[in-house]
Amino acid sequence: MRYRLTFIAGLATGYVLGARAGRERYEQLRKAAQRVAQNPAVRNSAEAVALTGRETAAKAFGAVSAKVGDRLPGPVSDRVRSLREQRASDEDEWGTSNT
Repeated sequence: MRYRLTFIAGLATGYVLGARAGRERYEQLRKAAQRVAQNPAVRNSAEAVALTGRETAAKAFGAVSAKVGDRLPGPVSDRVRSLREQRASDEDEWGTSNT
């Protein structure tokens, strides 16, 4: 399903960028894309995917820094530690900071 959506998005982007149908058709496509982007189901799905991506990145960051952190030079380890502390303070109860 993900590949199908990626293909459709690429096809739509290619059509918009390569179309010579004029400004009117471009405006129709732009309005349709805005309607899709403003659809609550699409927004919820995008937010869920973003949250899952953040969680996965945080797990990977923790795992890698735990394994590699001891072998890094002191300044790099300090920077990783400060970034980890900074990320912990930025998180809110919803998992997103841009909404």
